[in-house]
Amino acid sequence: MDWTEIIISVDRKHSETAEAIAHMVVPYGIYIEDYQNLESEVLEIAHIDLIDEELLKKDKSRVLIHIYISPEKNPAESISFLRERLSAEGIESEIETLCCNEEDWRNNWRQYFFPIPVGEKLLIRPTWRDEYDPGERKVINIDPGLAFGTGNHETTRLCLSELEKHITKETKILDVGCGSGILSIAAVLLGAESAFGVDIDPTAVRTAYENAELNDVTDKCEFAAGNLTDKVEGTYNIVVANIVADAIIMLSKDVKNFMNEDSVYIMSGIIESRLPDVLNALEGSFTVEKTLIDGGWVCLVAKAL
Repeated sequence: MDWTEIIISVDRKHSETAEAIAHMVVPYGIYIEDYQNLESEVLEIAHIDLIDEELLKKDKSRVLIHIYISPEKNPAESISFLRERLSAEGIESEIETLCCNEEDWRNNWRQYFFPIPVGEKLLIRPTWRDEYDPGERKVINIDPGLAFGTGNHETTRLCLSELEKHITKETKILDVGCGSGILSIAAVLLGAESAFGVDIDPTAVRTAYENAELNDVTDKCEFAAGNLTDKVEGTYNIVVANIVADAIIMLSKDVKNFMNEDSVYIMSGIIESRLPDVLNALEGSFTVEKTLIDGGWVCLVAKAL
């Protein structure tokens, strides 16, 4: 099977941030096309001024970032992640894929996705896998479709592992950036009273409802399309935000309005280099009780002061 190539086109002024986001998707390197200094670099390196006409026609105002998704990964999840993170940073982008047609990359990765135990109480089961032994674990049936959240990503696993430590039968959970709905569904399966998830992507909201139905928890899960907390009302015992650092910084300005006195605030999707920025945003409003790191990703567990 071929790898899938994803090409992200952004304005040059956003290249560094976009490259950092691309590195969140793949740890093994990316390829950058940037033709701004083409003539001077060719002259310096090759000592010639004869350049192919097609190269001279390249748009010097934009940068192309190429990343490569291995066959066992889900390109749809990666693309959803990229679009959400770039949008959260206010970066306009164009994304295209090469190597596999869409129908192939929507389905080929599934042969590598098997049931995954997470934490001490959960097992994530892809809906197309029938042979599994959950033991004492609660089974989350999941089909991510085009939404982020298979449970394979470190950020999701960190959130799930922390959620199971805090759920009671009175728990009401707010899931900001719900994606496939996996965190909300897990919370209800673990015994939570209810879950409300919000995501900027309407496709993710539809997928979350479909996954809630697969797990027979539609009576306790509600999802809405919106930005951060603009569709949120009431207060919650747990707020979980598996999004990007900048979105968490924005969310943390008013998230206390939706928290009870003893509520727990679980944040993930933070790349390690952005941890100081997030901690600075929390200072004075929250106390961080736990910091977890996995594969360069950070999960914080905090309570309001």
